[in-house]
Amino acid sequence: MGFRPLHDRVVVKRIEAEQKTAGGIIIPDSVKEKPQQGEVVSVGPGARNEKGELVALDVKAGDLVLFGKWSGTEVKIDGQELLIMKESDILGVLDVSANAQKAA
Repeated sequence: MGFRPLHDRVVVKRIEAEQKTAGGIIIPDSVKEKPQQGEVVSVGPGARNEKGELVALDVKAGDLVLFGKWSGTEVKIDGQELLIMKESDILGVLDVSANAQKAA
């Protein structure tokens, strides 16, 4: 089953947090916080402005994004746990290429 978000909604898959701390201590699931980072899976066509014109979204499928702790609605589609949120709930897009350049 496919899923296509409507209007200015975005489907995000959480990126799992690290299982260990930098010091090597394993973090149990009961105290682990849900990650606030994810990958955009799908986006809607956009919202309409006051003139009725379609305004495209700034994010696209494949973008790595940061979002608020309580953002979105959790759903399970085809066995995957996903979040559906409005684009305005997304705080920013992570630039992965900038991190790769710093590491090199």
